[in-house]
Amino acid sequence: MGIQGQFCWGLFVLLILGNFWFLGVLYLLWLYLDWGTPCAGGRRSQWVRNWTVWNYFREYFPIQLIKTSDLDPKHNYLLGFHPHGVLVAGAFGNFCTGSNFKNLFPGLTPYLHIMPIWFGCPFFREYVMSAGMVSASKESVSYVLNNAGGGHASVIVIGGAEESLNAHPGSLTLNILKRKGFIKMALKHGAHLVPVFSFGENELYKQVANPRGSWLRTVQEKLQKIMGFALPLFHARGIFQYSFGLIPFRQPIHTVVGSPILVKRNPNPTNEEVEQLHALYLQELRKLFEEHKGKYGIPEHKTLIFE
Repeated sequence: MGIQGQFCWGLFVLLILGNFWFLGVLYLLWLYLDWGTPCAGGRRSQWVRNWTVWNYFREYFPIQLIKTSDLDPKHNYLLGFHPHGVLVAGAFGNFCTGSNFKNLFPGLTPYLHIMPIWFGCPFFREYVMSAGMVSASKESVSYVLNNAGGGHASVIVIGGAEESLNAHPGSLTLNILKRKGFIKMALKHGAHLVPVFSFGENELYKQVANPRGSWLRTVQEKLQKIMGFALPLFHARGIFQYSFGLIPFRQPIHTVVGSPILVKRNPNPTNEEVEQLHALYLQELRKLFEEHKGKYGIPEHKTLIFE
């Protein structure tokens, strides 16, 4: 998203400084009037979601969505996506393009929640909203999960930007032990929790070694706190050679959607209730991983690391 965002900012600056400055001014007015839309369900476009280019995108890796259980469209769901990886390709490919999700889970509409900062980027915000992305703010998640008739699925990348710093090939470390906001939201709205694990997500890029405590990791974490997003130093392949470049490696991505954890609505959950449901979620996430890891090339002795 970074390169696309930079391009959109560059285009906007050219408009403001060029002969078509009035178009930039008109867009600023539109931005002001439309500012709350990313927190109110966004503005998806089936035309954009069904662009032919997304078929090539999914087939490149390839990306596949795996269903393990039915999800009743009479309810709302909060899908916890793991891991973040560098590109979050599984989340985008499965929940923002094509009709795979709709075919597997008829009656459900997925909303992929991303950092609010992206919706301040001119033009880029229109593109991501058209694909079905909305803000990751509490207000936005509440809007999606408040649908009285059910049929909404909030998709949240639980580890967030910080987890991208762990996105090394073979890494199974998830930033989740301190992340309990999604648990509170599920309880407050009575949204059933669904763990989702995307096998292969961390295999798309190599990343410069940045173990915790290293000077690089310290700088990355400080920048992440200041800017709101992480800056992993990654590389993969080029167009005509495989040794270096920014094009991701062709590694299969299998996004497995687990069984729902039934959640009873509780507008004012206690800390104990949050902790209890969080522990159950971790248990079900680990169970999902263990049941499927052998199918997707994970050695038997390897398991998830929660931190």
